[in-house]
Amino acid sequence: MSGSGTDKTKTGADLEGPVVILVEPQLGENIGMAARAMGNFALTRLRIVNPRDGWPNISAQRAASGADHILDQAELFDTVEQAVADLNLLFATTARAHDQAKPVVAPEAAAREIAGHVATGGAVGILFGRERYGLQNEEVALANRIITFPVNPGFASLNLAQAVLLIGYEWFKLSTEGALPFAMPERSEPASQHQMQAFFDNLVRELDKVEFLRPPEKRETMLVNLRNIFTRMDPTKQDMHTLHGVVMAIAEGRKGPAKGGVLDGEQAIRLRALLAEHGQGALPSESGTVRGLARLLRRNPTDAERILWQALTTDRRFAGQFKRQTPVGRHIPDFVSFVHRHAIELINPDETDLIARDRAMRQAWLEQRGYKVIEMPAAAVERDIEGELTRLQSSLSASG
Repeated sequence: MSGSGTDKTKTGADLEGPVVILVEPQLGENIGMAARAMGNFALTRLRIVNPRDGWPNISAQRAASGADHILDQAELFDTVEQAVADLNLLFATTARAHDQAKPVVAPEAAAREIAGHVATGGAVGILFGRERYGLQNEEVALANRIITFPVNPGFASLNLAQAVLLIGYEWFKLSTEGALPFAMPERSEPASQHQMQAFFDNLVRELDKVEFLRPPEKRETMLVNLRNIFTRMDPTKQDMHTLHGVVMAIAEGRKGPAKGGVLDGEQAIRLRALLAEHGQGALPSESGTVRGLARLLRRNPTDAERILWQALTTDRRFAGQFKRQTPVGRHIPDFVSFVHRHAIELINPDETDLIARDRAMRQAWLEQRGYKVIEMPAAAVERDIEGELTRLQSSLSASG
């Protein structure tokens, strides 16, 4: 948070706090950092006893990072006794037990007593010792209370500015009742049930297009789980607008009309050519690999596949009867109806001989197992989808 949180347009807290007394500080940098810590928590009264390198100190000013007003008003004293003469409640900070019969308190308890004493008009001071060895016994003896910190006993020494900061934090937190300087802004009102339902309907519609909600017997459970994810969020209207945009961006694809994937139509065609070339006309026999390839193809449809799939899922004659890129044995036809024992193969323009041989092998394998294979030119699907659907309907009717 170095410097980044200071807003000079805001008015600082105006609080009457204790006096910070630095006893024979050695380094100007530590004085400056202590002043900065004081500024963080609205402590403005600094007294310095016999600083080793004299005063004023350019190193202190550089380290203060904007707390110059505290250094400019700092009071200089030759002895501790002079620095505390006008105070009627004095605390001494130390990490060492000085074997003196006086109360030892933590910073929180000290802050409570300081606040109460200041509220009644009392003058309170806090002694901080030298960097190298802290306060001497006779200096601690001047104090009414000892403040010590709950730190690692094997490494108890704090930097001077750190000690000032810890005390300042506890005092400021108590004085301001722990109020934070800012809170999360309310940028948008909560989303309505109608808005959430519209988003969810759209999400489900897009998930159905990529056959995410499978198998069918788990569909309802998956929908309940999905809905709970979003209702637990307590989303705002802006959240729902953003989520809707995310879903649509994914559904439409980054590079073109191949909805649900990241490849456009031409790239999806090249993907099929690469798979055919890699497999040399046959897919691996492992079921997991076949399913993975089928999923890859479903997520990256060609333009013709997308058009035909949308027609098959929305036309009442075929709705629910066909699946897209679903393995049949070790083969993956473009579309298959297990009910009607029909498969549809799309023929892309300029397909290679290897792809044609792969398709012929797949067709022969399917026909041996009682499937009727219908070939549809991709160009015909894109140009006259209704004509191709009529041809498909005729084949289904002829098969009974």
